[in-house]
Amino acid sequence: MPSSAAHRNWVAGSAHIRVRNDHGPAAQQRRTCDGCCVTQWQWAVRLLTRHVWFRAALFCVFAALLALAGAVLGPILPYDFGTKIGAKSVDNILNVLAASMLTVTTFSLTAMVQAYSGATNSITPRAVQLLIDDTTAQNALATFLGSFLFAIVGIIALSTGLYGETGRVILYVGTISVILYIVVTLLRWIEHVARFGRVSDTIRRVETAALKAVADLSVALRFDVSAVTVPADAKRIRCAMIGRVTHIDLSELAEVAVEIGADINVAVSPGALIDPGRTIAWSSGDADDRQTRRIIGAFTIVHERAFDQDPRFGLVVLSEIASRALSPAVNDPGTAIAVLEAGTRVLAALIDHRPDKANAPPAGVTVPPLSFEDVLEDLFRPIARDGAGLVEVGIRLQKSLLTLAELEPDARPACLAASADAHARAEKAMVSEADRNNLTRMNHALWHELSPS
Repeated sequence: MPSSAAHRNWVAGSAHIRVRNDHGPAAQQRRTCDGCCVTQWQWAVRLLTRHVWFRAALFCVFAALLALAGAVLGPILPYDFGTKIGAKSVDNILNVLAASMLTVTTFSLTAMVQAYSGATNSITPRAVQLLIDDTTAQNALATFLGSFLFAIVGIIALSTGLYGETGRVILYVGTISVILYIVVTLLRWIEHVARFGRVSDTIRRVETAALKAVADLSVALRFDVSAVTVPADAKRIRCAMIGRVTHIDLSELAEVAVEIGADINVAVSPGALIDPGRTIAWSSGDADDRQTRRIIGAFTIVHERAFDQDPRFGLVVLSEIASRALSPAVNDPGTAIAVLEAGTRVLAALIDHRPDKANAPPAGVTVPPLSFEDVLEDLFRPIARDGAGLVEVGIRLQKSLLTLAELEPDARPACLAASADAHARAEKAMVSEADRNNLTRMNHALWHELSPS
């Protein structure tokens, strides 16, 4: 471990956690990582399961297996059982099901595409991914498509005489079960599609994604983050790619840290833009080429930012929704106020966030904290710029800053600076003298509460 002052300053401003080595460094490091780190393959599986086609494929496979189950289980039932329950009528039911499910599937897909297009054109393109990841919409589409495939497979199997008299009973029971599931899914989908892709629904989704990212943070928010000086003798790790960091495999970095016998200091957070000249991590240990490649491989770098592990992106998207609403073509200050309220809740959660041991970085790895000044700027500066001429937006913005300042005394300097900037923009943009005076009085009255008596 280096003893330089620069390294001590980095450790003081980062989440640097050590665990006593009771059973060997590798075993202790592995046990520490199990509760707090998402590995690369786990991250890949998580992204895979979010694709629309994934759920649809699973439902289709299950539907096909269910339709063919009669051929296997049919011989178990008594021969005359199918006659008693009217299983011969399954042919007509499957024909109706196939025709109706194809229509419903097409309608559902059209509704989803229209919601995506509407969000892109009238809200913000960055929020569309949250609509695509919506599990209710994916389940509805997968259910309707799977039911259509179930009916088609059943019709084909019946035409070939695969089932026999007893096999029809299994198919009949499966058909009734599928119809009941369709009814439940359709009722949920009708309720869901009425709100799907609306502005208020999108704001709620972005807020929820940002709050989840806050809960997953491994370090607390810092109010006095200063620039970190990397020791001159440290090994800097750079990546040849250009893109955004969306995930960091801390468990992989911890394993490399054990191998080289020194801490690995992560220099970027998820959401950061990486280029060949930027240091993504550094260490005072002597890492060889293989270990360097493992360190670089622990960073997932793609072209676009993601909401996971990046609460700042959620705040940026919220501010984009407000900016679109405040444009002259839309002129919807109510949406901007709703965004301010949602963003204030996210920032309040960031201020209150204290990571537990399960979310703490593993031994041997340090990660940089988020700067309160940066997250404050992500949300408020675009709204202060685009809503400068609207007194109702200016008053709500000032009240939001006051709320955050009252939550944490260390947040007051940054909140005061943001308040002064927003007030100065508003004074220049507002046409009405009465609006300017009203905002100024509100500004002074609010911040007088924070002034020492």
